[in-house]
Amino acid sequence: MDPARIIGMVDLTSLNEDDTDEVVNALCDKAVTVKGPVAAVCVMPAFVALAAERLEGTGVRIATVANFPGGDPDPDAAAREVAAAVDEGADEVDVVAPWRAALDGDWGAVSALVQACAAECENLKVILETGAHPDPSKTRIMAEFALESGASFLKTSTGKHGPGASLDAVRILLQVAGARAGVKASGGIRTAAEGAAYVALADAVQGAPATASTFRLGASSLLDDLVR
Repeated sequence: MDPARIIGMVDLTSLNEDDTDEVVNALCDKAVTVKGPVAAVCVMPAFVALAAERLEGTGVRIATVANFPGGDPDPDAAAREVAAAVDEGADEVDVVAPWRAALDGDWGAVSALVQACAAECENLKVILETGAHPDPSKTRIMAEFALESGASFLKTSTGKHGPGASLDAVRILLQVAGARAGVKASGGIRTAAEGAAYVALADAVQGAPATASTFRLGASSLLDDLVR
């Protein structure tokens, strides 16, 4: 698979508590490669304005996170975080769903939080932490609740809790999303071969070539392998 095609679907990510201006500037400088720009740069909320300024005019979107990484069942607090991020210049926000509450049977917690956050951001990716789900049926149910409540993308994981993305989980999210939303695979995707496998899966399930508007790969080191 053409590396340039995969690069165009990458959300180049750094979400560490010890990130600095220097780290974020370096990340932004990597975002426009000789093979084309990534889809987005995803940084902690404190660095949204810096990234927006650094990448102005490049076409690279600015993404950040909310309710991260814990996924607390507090829709008002999460919505405030989302609104603040958009005010700072974020084009997209990846919000962590209250997945623990949902797995304990409170599926309405997902609906309430996603609805509140979707009202503050047109491009809301909802992180379901699929690697922590006990079985595929839970992934499917949680994805349905998130989608029906306003998710623009369904995302696998934060990369902070247990296993990250898997092809099986992404297949479920793609099936649920259909033509109604995009899907983001995130957590542990490090090589060009792994990236190509996820994009090929998206192509097959979606029935059309995946693009940045329908599929993303959240990663920090994947880009290095793609530009070699």
